[in-house]
Amino acid sequence: MSKTLIFTATYNEKENIKKLLEDLNHLNIDIDILVIDDNSPDKTWEILQELEKNSHNLKVIVREDKSGLDTAHKLAFEYAKNNSYEKFISMDADLSHDPNEIPKMIDILNKSSFVIGSRYAEGGKCEMSGHRLIISIIGNKFIKKILKINCNEFTTSYRGFNLLKLKDFDLNAVKSKGYSFFMETIYRLNKHGVIINEIPIHFRNRSHGSSKIPGIEIFRTLKNLFILYFEK
Repeated sequence: MSKTLIFTATYNEKENIKKLLEDLNHLNIDIDILVIDDNSPDKTWEILQELEKNSHNLKVIVREDKSGLDTAHKLAFEYAKNNSYEKFISMDADLSHDPNEIPKMIDILNKSSFVIGSRYAEGGKCEMSGHRLIISIIGNKFIKKILKINCNEFTTSYRGFNLLKLKDFDLNAVKSKGYSFFMETIYRLNKHGVIINEIPIHFRNRSHGSSKIPGIEIFRTLKNLFILYFEK
């Protein structure tokens, strides 16, 4: 068994998931891969289960219903701890995150507790455009100002945890749902005394499929941000 678990959650990613898994295995590093699929209507899970049959390092969990990104990440985090992985790295399944950043993340996790792939750190790039880019840039700056945490990126799932150094950290302490979950995780880690390491990444637009982010997520994030502010 590898010491590092790479995790992604899927929902209607049949056009992307096979290439992502190929790219991960082409890294030529010792990793295991966990994919949690929420019973995708496009039957992404069928592709995954077929690939799992012939893979030595792929584990697939199919849930009955669409239960949310936050619960998928909590389940994966617990799976990593229960199976004695030393490092846990999460990423999107839509090819927006470049797997070639993973060796850099592992190097940082060899000596640190946490690392996040940042679009907005110096050297980072983001291919989003229009109102999506404006909302993302302003949103992350606003979160940084409100929470007063030295981090430029709060809302991406591309992040890594050293589970040996974070034995006392419980992801179930994060109560926010949906994409706010990623913001609150940074808040909880910072409150736990964890240094937030950033590496610049090139965030790419998806080529296939559609974004799963609902419009109401902006308002949910604002609500959860001010809940955390008053908790501070």
